[in-house]
Amino acid sequence: MNKLAQLTQAAKSRILLLDGAMGTMIQQHKLSEADYRGEEYKDWHCDVKGNNDLLAITQPEIIKNIHLAYLNAGADILETNTFNATAISMADYDMQAEVVKINSAAAKLAREAADQMTALTPNKPRFVAGVLGPTSRTASISPDVNDPGMRNVTFDALVETYVEATHALIEGQVDLIMLETIFDTLNAKAAAFAVGQVFDELGFELPMMISGTITDASGRTLSGQTTEAFYNSMRHVSPYSFGLNCALGPDLLRQYVADLSRVSEGFVSAHPNAGLPNEFGEYDMEADEMATHIKEWAESGLVNIVGGCCGSTPDHIKAIADAVNGLKPRVLPKLDTRMRLSGLEPFTH
Repeated sequence: MNKLAQLTQAAKSRILLLDGAMGTMIQQHKLSEADYRGEEYKDWHCDVKGNNDLLAITQPEIIKNIHLAYLNAGADILETNTFNATAISMADYDMQAEVVKINSAAAKLAREAADQMTALTPNKPRFVAGVLGPTSRTASISPDVNDPGMRNVTFDALVETYVEATHALIEGQVDLIMLETIFDTLNAKAAAFAVGQVFDELGFELPMMISGTITDASGRTLSGQTTEAFYNSMRHVSPYSFGLNCALGPDLLRQYVADLSRVSEGFVSAHPNAGLPNEFGEYDMEADEMATHIKEWAESGLVNIVGGCCGSTPDHIKAIADAVNGLKPRVLPKLDTRMRLSGLEPFTH
């Protein structure tokens, strides 16, 4: 049985677990500038502290151990430590030329951890999702309130940076591609276009996960779309799963997950923050409380894949895994039901 068949079989039989926050776990190590630089970048010409993606090269043991901690907590799908590993975002550290190396190294670390755990539990294979983050720029919104027509990135530039990262992630042997924390639909379209271009070049495809971000209580993405509108804008990609992550805790995110569950033709994923940040920028929602919310989502038939974003730890993932254990995943609607609920016409893949 190939990886996609294994993943789909598992997703239809139980609720799958994503991992939790990477940055939260890295912060616990209190790494210095020298730690971030490592031996390879000890003479780099500018500060690199805070470049968490670089740690796949300079502190691989730390990153792999974080992956293993999440796997031991019950995660089925690891996310690569590549949220900012695009040329656009790496420009903050003048590390555009290191993008391929970083993505490839991060993917290989996650692959090693997943394979190591799968060897111990062959009846429960683990998978790796290669993460493409939103970049630090937006194609739809002006960065200057005095110049609404201004843009600091083009669609073509986004495609170029996503193509480069996608090639490297696939080289590192990921099982899926995940577009996550999407706040601008045009950025996501560029990413999806780039991924499709890479698939065409390579002659094969991997499943694609798409996860957007509701930025505040208005229930909209930063580029102004409701959950349903965002879904309809990206539906043409035919993703393996469609979900929401970041920005909100599970209590506030619940209504939007329900909106998505109502219209999604594929699997629904959600990995919320551990509540909202406090005045110190820390997340206070304990593992049991977060798990209680997500258990209710599962009991209501809303989700297929769950996990944690900012502030979550292996303790949160373990609590969520225990809470949804034995609960049935969301049932994918039949074609005629999907069309009636969404008001959309059938389309071909």
